[in-house]
Amino acid sequence: MASIAAAENGSKVLLLDKGKKLGNKLSISGGGRCNVTNRLPLEEIVKNIPGNGRFLYGPFSVFNNEDIIAFFEGLGVPLKEEDHGRMFPVSNKAKDVVNALLTEMDRLHVEVRLSTRVKKLLMDDEQILGVRLEDGEEIRANAVVIAVGGKAVPQTGSTGDGYPWAEKAGHTVTELYPTEVPLLSNESFIQSKELQGLALRDVAVSVLNAKGKTLVTHQMDMLFTHFGLSGPAILRCSQFIVKEQMKNGRKPVELRIDSLPAMNEEKAFQMIQGLLKEDPKKALKNSLKGIAPERWLLFLFERAGIDAADIGAGLSNEKIRKLAGLLKGFPMTVNGTQPIEKAFVTGGGISTKEIEPKTMASRKKEGLFFCGEILDIHGYTGGYNITSALVTGRIAGMSAGSFAKR
Repeated sequence: MASIAAAENGSKVLLLDKGKKLGNKLSISGGGRCNVTNRLPLEEIVKNIPGNGRFLYGPFSVFNNEDIIAFFEGLGVPLKEEDHGRMFPVSNKAKDVVNALLTEMDRLHVEVRLSTRVKKLLMDDEQILGVRLEDGEEIRANAVVIAVGGKAVPQTGSTGDGYPWAEKAGHTVTELYPTEVPLLSNESFIQSKELQGLALRDVAVSVLNAKGKTLVTHQMDMLFTHFGLSGPAILRCSQFIVKEQMKNGRKPVELRIDSLPAMNEEKAFQMIQGLLKEDPKKALKNSLKGIAPERWLLFLFERAGIDAADIGAGLSNEKIRKLAGLLKGFPMTVNGTQPIEKAFVTGGGISTKEIEPKTMASRKKEGLFFCGEILDIHGYTGGYNITSALVTGRIAGMSAGSFAKR
């Protein structure tokens, strides 16, 4: 995106990539369908980018999510809208998005060098002079755009190469951490794999701080795994676990799982009571079938000291209350997350305070521009990170192209 924008105003553009082909990460994004952007209003997009999303108000005033849609449709890739504003190619093929970009780069005569590793930036006290490659070759340039990603999904090439270059140019790199990442837990039922493979649909998962206050709640699907928890609700909660552990000295953090988010605890109690009264001679597991997945219900019965084979008539109000409480807020502790290499998104990066928002120019070095995940900006999955990358990429390229021609 940056190379296309830089070449559009007639600048001579060279794109260097250490990989064997371009667009690796793009071609696996969105499960191979490529969630190109999100059509929600700007306010909503910023809400879904909890890591410095507000920085994007500046860039969005120059190029925004609707412009991304128009851009791809102009390149012959029609898009369609799915749930929560997510935009995908009508073909459902990420490679159509990648190919459209490559074709446009060809049309604009962007020179591409693959399997080419950059070792360092060349600069003096004031400005960027170019780059030095691993093989010692120096390439002089009036402007350099760093678009090398973060440290997540390293098999696609994003292995954190850009952070030391940025630091040498005087930039601050904030602490890097995994976000949108599965969680680890030492709970006995996780260790015994008792719930492995169990998916809970549309549950509300909350992260609590050391004082028991709710930090965030996400209502989506989740999954129990052999090491802990995963699934959309868990991925969205993960960065809040990481930040809480940064504060509490890496101690375990409490999660609560609410299986009945549409009602309060009293309503849940009354609903269970009502179901048991309808057929008091039926076994509990049959009377209450359907209020939650069977495996989960049987697991909660055990936790509430209830025998699933007992009949409804014999169940005390105290036990009904206990069950309602567990359905509304099953507590468990998590001990951390999988490493950053297993995360979908990198938290932390180049401080946004050191970047000019409407041009993506470095405030530290003339002629240096940054875009994408190397910046300290991170969002939830759902087209938010890619929107940030494409918007900042477009603006970094436009600005670098203009700067180079001055």
